Amino acid sequence: MSETTSAVSSEQAGDLAAEDVHEQKAVRLAKRERLLAERADAAGGAYPVAVPVTDTIAQLRTRYAELEPGAETGVTASVAGRVVFSRNTGKLCFASLQAGDGNRIQAMVSLAEVGEESLQAWKDLVDLGDHVSVTGQVISSRRGELSIMVTDWAIASKALLPLPNLYTELSEESRVRSRFLDLIARDQARDTVIARAKVNASLRQTFAAHGFLEVETPMLQVQHGGAAARPFVTHSNAFDADLYLRIAPELFLKRAVVGGIDRVFEINRNFRNEGADSTHSPEFAMLEAYQAYSDYNGIADLTQELIQQAAVAVAGSTTVTWADGAEFDLGGEWDRISMYDSLSAASGRIIAPETSIDELRALAAEVGVEVPEKVATHGKYVEELWEHFVKDGLERPTFVMDFPLDTSPLVREHRSIPGVVEKWDLYVRGFELATGYSELVDPVIQRERFVEQAKLAARGDDEAMRVDEEFLRALEHGMPPTGGMGMGIDRLLMAITGLGIRETILFPLVK
Repeated sequence: MSETTSAVSSEQAGDLAAEDVHEQKAVRLAKRERLLAERADAAGGAYPVAVPVTDTIAQLRTRYAELEPGAETGVTASVAGRVVFSRNTGKLCFASLQAGDGNRIQAMVSLAEVGEESLQAWKDLVDLGDHVSVTGQVISSRRGELSIMVTDWAIASKALLPLPNLYTELSEESRVRSRFLDLIARDQARDTVIARAKVNASLRQTFAAHGFLEVETPMLQVQHGGAAARPFVTHSNAFDADLYLRIAPELFLKRAVVGGIDRVFEINRNFRNEGADSTHSPEFAMLEAYQAYSDYNGIADLTQELIQQAAVAVAGSTTVTWADGAEFDLGGEWDRISMYDSLSAASGRIIAPETSIDELRALAAEVGVEVPEKVATHGKYVEELWEHFVKDGLERPTFVMDFPLDTSPLVREHRSIPGVVEKWDLYVRGFELATGYSELVDPVIQRERFVEQAKLAARGDDEAMRVDEEFLRALEHGMPPTGGMGMGIDRLLMAITGLGIRETILFPLVK
């Protein structure tokens, strides 16, 4: 079975019948056996432990970008890459070698340079998908293609299964299930990985410029807290105790602030045993940060700077280009609107902290908003109604300020508006990107809030918090006034790239 022009579709891409894949694998396994038999140091396996590499493909492409068609450099280089295109024309074979970053260079294997035996071995042994090392002069072909005129070559590793068709788009399901193939086949997949790395580096640089320290807090916790979410439960054999995968690092980061780390942040994984959709994943990367002697206004300013600097790091400006080609402006000063005022304006009736739950229940029934009775508080109705009336209309980045008290047990009460807390949610393109607080630092009030949460838990609210005595003991040693924020890294990538959450995660959880 020969492969001469391009990669063929793989089993994972769903384009080849199982028997075709099986046949190709059998042919490739036979070639591996031949490699094994021909290696002098066969004890080391069918492939060399290392191959010569003097330059990356990207370096050569940069260095010889202006090379004229047909020109020779007189420079010998050794490069390695994956064969993604192959064409045999008798006395001359052509192959495109692709590096991990997507850069390609042409390898030209000629009878005149390598001899008949080596040329025939290339034809017999090299398949699409193989990793190959080539050494030779750097030239430009007559068509202007940067090339290596090969004098020596070796198979560094053989692909036993065929690649997906590099000229046919993989389905989203295939991309997330076989991300390794997606990275080979699609520039955007590689670009997203690079963008994520740039975003994380930018966040750390911005925090460093503001004097923040990065720390790590426990993933396994004896009690879940720091957010309203359903946790994953596991069991420790060593401690013979049930533990929780953390839903948020908040309560430990606040302990750090109590201990004197006045500006602290963490970028790490959170786990929530909830639904999965285009904006939610059970496992996700989270940024949380706390700044002593600040409040929710100061932390909003910092959050805007963090996001805008991340956009610049990826796109070169605060105007980003999404995967569909649309441009989105993350620049300028972002609007700050009141949750209650915006809900009143959108619903056409006055809704305030003192609005009764009966009025809210009636409005919810009128517009088809359902709130389960076990979580049916004033605040829950207000937030669900706000999402119904307002959320989808927010395109520009917008801080939605001042939330109901009873849904925000870790937040300080508003300094001038009774019944609300100093909390904001940042919405971009209609989805929540980040949240920020003036943190509740009074342990007496915090205990009262925890007790109220425990009552909700007793009524069947799986997301309600429990009384955390260790955290309360830390607060009782004195926590300064603090502004805090949390932001999903995956969602930040969504805002910058326009992709769904499963595309921004390198290896997302799938069934």
